Amino acid sequence: MTEERLFSCGVLTMSDKGALGEREDTSGPQLKEQIEATGSFQVTEYTIVADHPEQISTTILSWVDNKNLDLILTTGGTGVSPTDQTPETILPLLDKEIPGISEAMRAASMKITPKAMLSRGVAGIRKSTLIINLPGSEKGAQENLAAVIKGLAHAVDKINGGTQDCATP
Repeated sequence: MTEERLFSCGVLTMSDKGALGEREDTSGPQLKEQIEATGSFQVTEYTIVADHPEQISTTILSWVDNKNLDLILTTGGTGVSPTDQTPETILPLLDKEIPGISEAMRAASMKITPKAMLSRGVAGIRKSTLIINLPGSEKGAQENLAAVIKGLAHAVDKINGGTQDCATP
């Protein structure tokens, strides 16, 4: 990986109440702080949208197709509530799914709470952007990102044609 490159990142929070200004978003700012602390990513886009497929997909498509972000972290809409539609909205947008990212997050979360089995977040690639769905709670988002964060710069580098061997530390 080229060490001097800072990868761009977008943080997208899905929250009906947050989009209306009725609830403060705590998971989005937490993710921004956490991903920027790696030293490999800079959050250049952040927004809150209602948990509606059209708003989610419009934002994702704009960030990928127009802004060419390297990484998009979403928070919210990954559970089993009737309004949770993030995975169904994201999957058709992906060129490639990366199930290992979601599996790693769920496995790490299962060590903390049995409720983690209800998480349906997905991860994958659209064009050259890595997209990862995280839970909506600040604690859940933080714990899930922590489970995979060490591999994200390498993943983004590989997606963009990097040649470093995956077995290299």
